[in-house]
Formats: sequence, C-alpha cells, structure tokens
Amino acid sequence: MTELLPAAGLTLADEILLAERLNEFVQDREAFSDNTWKQLLSVMRTGSRWASEHGRSFLPMSRADLRDYLLWLQASGRASSTVSTHAALISMLHRNAGLVPPNISPLVFRAVKKINRTAVISGERAGQAIPFRIGDLLRLDAQWSGSGRLQQVRDLAFLHVAYATLLRVSELGRLRVRDISRTADGRIVLDVAWTKTIVMTGGLIKALSDLSSQRLTEWITLSGLIAEPDAFLFGPVHRSNRATVALLNPLSTRALEDIFARAWREAGPGKDARPNKNRYRGWSGHSTRVGAAIDMALKKYSTAQIMQEGTWKKPETVMRYIRHVDAHAGAMVDLMDKYASS
Repeated sequence: MTELLPAAGLTLADEILLAERLNEFVQDREAFSDNTWKQLLSVMRTGSRWASEHGRSFLPMSRADLRDYLLWLQASGRASSTVSTHAALISMLHRNAGLVPPNISPLVFRAVKKINRTAVISGERAGQAIPFRIGDLLRLDAQWSGSGRLQQVRDLAFLHVAYATLLRVSELGRLRVRDISRTADGRIVLDVAWTKTIVMTGGLIKALSDLSSQRLTEWITLSGLIAEPDAFLFGPVHRSNRATVALLNPLSTRALEDIFARAWREAGPGKDARPNKNRYRGWSGHSTRVGAAIDMALKKYSTAQIMQEGTWKKPETVMRYIRHVDAHAGAMVDLMDKYASS
C-alpha cells in the first residue's frame, strides 16, 4: 500500500517523491475520460490562482485552506454542484499524488454541507437541458427528410441516432462507419466501443428503428461514406454540398452542438421554452438523452430499463430527469383523490 504523505510540512525527499507521483499520474491520464481530465486541469488552474492570490498552498492543500477555497467558490457565484466537483477533483488529485486528501476532515464536510444547504434555501435548482422529445424528432423528420442539402441529411441522421441510442455527444462523435452492421430485416445495429460509464472490451450494442435506420442509410449513401469504413460516421459537410471523409479527428463538440442549434431554429418551441440558469436556451447535446428518458417514463418503462438504455449508473440521475413525469400521480395524491370521491 502506498504511504500517504502529510498535507503539510513536506521535506525535500517528500517533494521529490511528490513530483515523481505526479509525473506517473500524468503518464496514466488515459485512465480517465477526456472530460474528467479537462475538468481537473480547470480546477487546478482556478485553485492555484486562488492559492497564489491568498497566500495559501494548493498542493498539498490543508483542510482549512480547502474549506476557505470552497466557501470562496460559493461566494463567487458558483453553483453548489460546481463546488462539489472542485472538492471531488482536489481529493482525486491528492490521492493520486500520494497525499492525504483534505476532504476527509469534518471541517470540510461541514463546509460542503453548509454550502449545499445555503444553496437550496436560497432557491438554487439544478439546471436541465431542454428535452428533445420524439415529437420534436418526427417534426424535424417531416421537414428535413428528402432535403437536397447534405448538411440537413446528416443533421437528421445524427438526431435520429442521438435520440435512439441515448449516447452522449462525445460518444456519438466517435462512431465510425465500420461500427454499422445490420440485422436480417435490414435494421442498423451500432457497435459502440465504450461510453463514459461502460469501459470494457465487449463494448455496447445499440439497435436503431426502421425509420432511424433509413435516415442513417440515406446519409452514408448520399455522402459516399458507405465506402469509407474507417471514416467517422458524422463528419463535416463542405459548403459545396459535399461530405468530407474524416479519418483522424471527429467533429468537435461545438460542431455537434451546432446541429442541435439548427434543429432548434427549425422546429424548437422558441419563446415558449423558459431558459434556466442562463444556460439552457435551446436544445443542446444532452437534450436527446433527457427527452428520450422522459418519453420512456411516460410509456411506463421502468427506471432500470431507462438506466440501461442511457448507461446511467445511478437511479438518482434518471429521477432528476423524469421528476415531473406523473408528478400528479403520487401515492398521496392517489390516496386523497380516492377519499374525496368516496
């Protein structure tokens, strides 16, 4: 078992050992998702800047300094979920550096509890992407199917796959033409190598409906990608109305998010949708996951089934998405309605 270094008072030998462990940590960065690594680097930049400005130490960080840092984040307007992310990633950094995580202190535990309680009492609510529902998909399908614009053909196929598979944007971007196979009746099956929560050699299989299979087939046929098995499934479309065969780099997150923005302009509810947390003002990369989860809940699929389709590990995540579904049909509402009608 690796011996943990103290949170303060490091000797020269300790500092050398710390540098070695951090170097090993960086060398093994592939053990973490790109998003986790980007978040960690962002936290390190923010935390280091705070420590420098306030005469504190970021690594190692004492329990008192971490408490003050988290309270400073809240005072600076960060959401409680963001503060919790900073605390968790600082703990992860300390563990991988062989340091005692300051988060284990009751001082930090009370600070986090205080931050969460204050946030809830002050009216903070978790933001949620505007759902992209099955009705939205079919409305777009009626408007974009048969389009002479290759970009719309691609966008429609992408939205079909996004809704049908509940994959995350980054996971959709990694799909390649070779990941397509077909069932006996011609429907498409996608072989997803790995997801944020499922990393194993067996991968994940996602089947498409007849309509979604048809739209994806139209895209790879018209774009010519059907003859390019190593190309990313959803690549760029040049303004000359020709597809670019992308072999090295997938479409950026920004480019994929732009697909949702174009869909919103074409078929979104517009002013009828209320933005929340100044962030969700139209469909975004998470909208198909939220919308599909809501549609499944409305059709009485179980939470376990929804979790399986969306590769969610925690039922709390799914419940946050579908919390308004059948809210009027709770046990107490049912009980009181029965007494009122008797």
